[in-house]
Amino acid sequence: MTGYLYRAMTLRFAAPLMAIALLGAAGARAADPDVLEAAPTIKAPSMDEVKKQAFAWLESRQADEATRLAAEAIWQTGAGAHATDAPLDRLAATFALGEPQVLTLIGICSKPRPKGLIAPQEWLTAETTPAVLKNNMRLFYGRWLSQQRLYDESLEQLKDLQPADVVDPAALLFYQSVAYHRLLNKTDGLKTIDRLLSEVAEGPPRYVTVAGLMREDLKALEDDSLDHISRRMDDVKRRLGLGRAGERVRKEEDGVIASLDKLIEQMEEEEKKKQQQQGGGSGGQNQPTQPMGDSKPAGAQGAGLTDKKPLGRGTGWGELPAKQREEALQQVGKDFPSHYRDVIQAYFEKLARENGGGDR
Repeated sequence: MTGYLYRAMTLRFAAPLMAIALLGAAGARAADPDVLEAAPTIKAPSMDEVKKQAFAWLESRQADEATRLAAEAIWQTGAGAHATDAPLDRLAATFALGEPQVLTLIGICSKPRPKGLIAPQEWLTAETTPAVLKNNMRLFYGRWLSQQRLYDESLEQLKDLQPADVVDPAALLFYQSVAYHRLLNKTDGLKTIDRLLSEVAEGPPRYVTVAGLMREDLKALEDDSLDHISRRMDDVKRRLGLGRAGERVRKEEDGVIASLDKLIEQMEEEEKKKQQQQGGGSGGQNQPTQPMGDSKPAGAQGAGLTDKKPLGRGTGWGELPAKQREEALQQVGKDFPSHYRDVIQAYFEKLARENGGGDR
């Protein structure tokens, strides 16, 4: 059983997590120097201190001699096969010797996320669960949830925890930061990242490097910008990929459309002002004092009027003929990164559905 437990403990950073953390980080730099000047105040307990916590818990469970010997094997140091396992993983393995629910959770976290709903783990928040077990296993579980791109669920496990509650405070702050970053929570994300970079003593280099990139990325992110809209659409795709299409996803889709409408209106207003400025500066002399009368085609008796055609929402967006719409999308592809084209395409499709479908 011990061998199985350690194989379950060997979780590593998933490639998607690194890609997520590096999103938009081209040209990013490390965190600002002033953030790093503060003296670290958060220090992780040593391996021996964590071991004492583990064995104190075993004593509270009145573990037998066989269980204590198995625990000793978990905490062996030196050239053993498991000498490099992190304190959190060793602690979880020790808990599993005396708590079946921990063993089950380790089994879940040793595999990719299954399709469908994940079984709830109410015991992780129960008042009867000892704090040392509850807090550290919530970190263990939240870490895995983040690696599976379940950021809402990860944050549910991690957001109320404090560094002093767990044996790996750097991991706690890092995975909190990842969830905030991916959910575009700029305020809480920057606050948590700054804590990781400035308050944690001897944080792992991989955490520090990725946290610095996430920090610069969040600092540059502006609400309702095209980049912000694109990321929100990406989050909608992530949720749909997880099989979620409920009210929250629909609200996010509506929010993306509203932001696109707002952005388009701003662009139209800016273009209108630009044209007015160009028109105002081109002349100034011989300006007509009376408006020009209605024009008529030569030899015609009518007023030169044509049938008005509805353009949709007063802007013409979303109701272009298919050929013109494709030309507009091609132009977007030339002027902006490729993922913006997907956002605009989704916008057209959404408006088409709202207006009764069809390719108009």
